[in-house]
Amino acid sequence: MDAPSTALRRPLADLETPALLLDTPRLQANLRRMAQRMAALGVRLRPHVKTAKCLPVAAATDAANLAAGVPGAAEHGPITVSTLREADQFAAAGWRDITYAVGLTANKFAHVRRLLDAGVALTVILDSVDAARVLSAAAAAWPTPVQVLIEIDTDGQRAGLRPDVAALLDVAAALGGPGVRLDGVLTHCGGAYHGHGEAALRAIAEQERAGAVHAAERLRAAGFAAPVVSVGSTPTALFAEQLAGVTEVRAGVYVFMDLMMAALGVCRLDEIAASVLTAVIGHQPDRGWTLIDAGWMALSRDRGLAGEFTDQGLGLVCDAAGSPIGEDGGEWIVSAANQEHGIVTHRSGDPTRRLELPVGTLLRVLPNHACATAAQHAHYELLGADGRVNGRWARFMGW
Repeated sequence: MDAPSTALRRPLADLETPALLLDTPRLQANLRRMAQRMAALGVRLRPHVKTAKCLPVAAATDAANLAAGVPGAAEHGPITVSTLREADQFAAAGWRDITYAVGLTANKFAHVRRLLDAGVALTVILDSVDAARVLSAAAAAWPTPVQVLIEIDTDGQRAGLRPDVAALLDVAAALGGPGVRLDGVLTHCGGAYHGHGEAALRAIAEQERAGAVHAAERLRAAGFAAPVVSVGSTPTALFAEQLAGVTEVRAGVYVFMDLMMAALGVCRLDEIAASVLTAVIGHQPDRGWTLIDAGWMALSRDRGLAGEFTDQGLGLVCDAAGSPIGEDGGEWIVSAANQEHGIVTHRSGDPTRRLELPVGTLLRVLPNHACATAAQHAHYELLGADGRVNGRWARFMGW
């Protein structure tokens, strides 16, 4: 792992709140877990860097993959991005094998061309004949061809073509000319976020694998090249029993984990590496409110899987050491928020149950969705095993 940007060691009490904390021992454990799983399955890991948007986190991920013997791992290993801004930042720092995993539109062609001209091995995705034709026409004169994966819908949750539709071959046929190269298929089975229990997650992982492999086999049978079969999410990556026919897995939130992953049984609460440090700023005793200085600008408004699993509000409230508060733990949540104010209540909603803490008391809030919460902050404050802050890592934002 790269050294922190500062060597100053200090207690949590020295931080201004709200602050985004990153527990580095938990981070490292999460990285090792995924790397060891991919090594055991014998599949390349293409981490999705959208969760952290942080160069040192990506470097630590590559180091873990190398140490575990993940196929294709490298010092600047293959990555997945969700914005072309991410591609720019990581390419400038040495990452050159990049998949942009959001459907491509013509207003981004110039940006794609700049990355290709800079020597980036960039892969883009699309799922329609129109998009394929427009890209093929625009890229015809590009000196470096762009690699293309056709997005496959393996669960009806988002974008992509169903594996069996005739349009799959039509899209492949529309990718013609010297400026594009069809490389295969890509899918993301978002249905994994609705899997109740280990058996359900294993079944969804197999559904994702089988659908993507079937689509690739159809392309090959029709005479098209499809060397890449790219699948993945954190739940399916960790619960897949076998990945026959798959060449790479994409996963992102595993680096931090969050309350959604805990709800699914993918991680424990004490494996969540990212949290928001906040301070008590007041009380409304008649309402049972404890006010904190972390509002939706610090936590995001993402309520995670509240409609299907336990409602964690806008985050689970812990003490300053990161342990959920209450006799059984997990009794207090951020039930509502304004821009800079969070409202902490007992999860029962009973106003007579109050969190009696003095103003200035430090608390930590575990996020529902680590990607969304991290996106509210410009950097991570690094926590060592001793619970002290030992540095800061920058993250980047925007498109």
